[in-house]
Amino acid sequence: MSDVETGTVTTKVPARLDRLPWSRWHWMIVVGLGTVWILDGLEVTIVGNLSAQLAKPGSGLDITQAQVAGMAAALYVAGACSGALFFGWLTDRFGRKKLFIITLVVYLVATLMTALSFSVWWFLLFRFLTGFGIGGEYAAINSAIDELIPSRHRGRIDILINGSYWLGAAGGALLTVPLLNDLPINIGWRVAFGLGVVLGLAILLVRRHVPESPRWLFIHGRDDEAEEIVSGIEKQIDGDLPEPRASMTIHQRKSIGFIRIAHTMVALYPKRTILGLSLFIGQAFLYNAITFGYAQILSTFFNIDTYTGYYFAVIAVGNFLGPLLLGPLFDTVGRVPMISATYIGSGVLLLGTAWLFSQGMLTAVTLTACWCAVLFVASAGASSAYLTVSEIFPMETRAMAIAFFFAIGTAAGGIAGPLIFSELVSTGVPADTALAFSIGALLMIAAGLVELFLGVRAERKGLEEIAAPLSTAERPA
Repeated sequence: MSDVETGTVTTKVPARLDRLPWSRWHWMIVVGLGTVWILDGLEVTIVGNLSAQLAKPGSGLDITQAQVAGMAAALYVAGACSGALFFGWLTDRFGRKKLFIITLVVYLVATLMTALSFSVWWFLLFRFLTGFGIGGEYAAINSAIDELIPSRHRGRIDILINGSYWLGAAGGALLTVPLLNDLPINIGWRVAFGLGVVLGLAILLVRRHVPESPRWLFIHGRDDEAEEIVSGIEKQIDGDLPEPRASMTIHQRKSIGFIRIAHTMVALYPKRTILGLSLFIGQAFLYNAITFGYAQILSTFFNIDTYTGYYFAVIAVGNFLGPLLLGPLFDTVGRVPMISATYIGSGVLLLGTAWLFSQGMLTAVTLTACWCAVLFVASAGASSAYLTVSEIFPMETRAMAIAFFFAIGTAAGGIAGPLIFSELVSTGVPADTALAFSIGALLMIAAGLVELFLGVRAERKGLEEIAAPLSTAERPA
């Protein structure tokens, strides 16, 4: 497919968006778009903590715990990878707003169908389709957020939003405790999925008021609409806003072909492509393996089946505090030192945890404490992977770039991670589980080293300064 050009326009839209003060309007963007990560955390955690209960006789599904923690988890991630690529392309072609509405609807329907599962194949099918919707959300939402948030706040806000996944994880973990213990075995897990639908409907109501990205509009020949949206935002903020001097001239396009996208990533930005893959593979293996497998560890080694939610909630809080407390440093200290430090630091802490576990020195409580320390550091780094790939490529390919790295990195680490982790944990041998920990640790350390050498200093810079639009870009040095 070739590019389709429509004309040339000179605009100050990016500069006007970047110079806006933080306002209630920006909080509406954060709530309307960012809260979907809470849904993802709720989904993944509920399944992980319900794995032992779903495997019990009378649950309504003839499924094993290994199938829930391994096969269902892998299919969810496979769906997310497929959805990211499919909806990512549509997002760059048809706009951010249309797709972040459609992908949320896909998630809602698939989650509702999961709650109504009557057999293993139905459960697995709709776990895949739930992931399909969530994967599309990653591409549509991250591109929209970065294009609407002022550059001086982009790092901390993006990292905090991605880190909000763990608020959902904490909520999902705590919800599973009464659902597992106070409701019949064949009802509790269905109610858990139903709650995800209720939260998703609430998010959909807020999301209706989020506008299309003005950056996407003017690049696709709809500059009058872009100007109207930005003027409306400025009136809402009602501040004394000086007119920015910076402007840019764009050759507008209705569509961007796959050949152009591939050329941009491989030929124009090969180092950035290697960087994105490294960051995503490292965090995807670590997080998907642990998120889906922690309940299996508690059940296998510590005989804890129905109260796993309490342990996971503690881990989730540690995960959220990392982006919350460390996020501002990504805008002040800088991207490269903070990303490399969080990746390498979490890897080293995880190697220490693996050694302690292999020696039989940890209880369920102390293992949870170790994971809190590891993931406090790792969570900010993992969130920065999404930030990195969403800001280092040209705006015309932004959603597809996010989708590509999410899909490839998550397929490599997110599908393999749960399967390998589940297999190693199921042996009941501490050394095997420690090996799974070590693999994740080494991948994180390797990604941190790649960031040291290939990282991009993007802090407090406009998106167009980091990667000029394709119509004006020259080959990077």
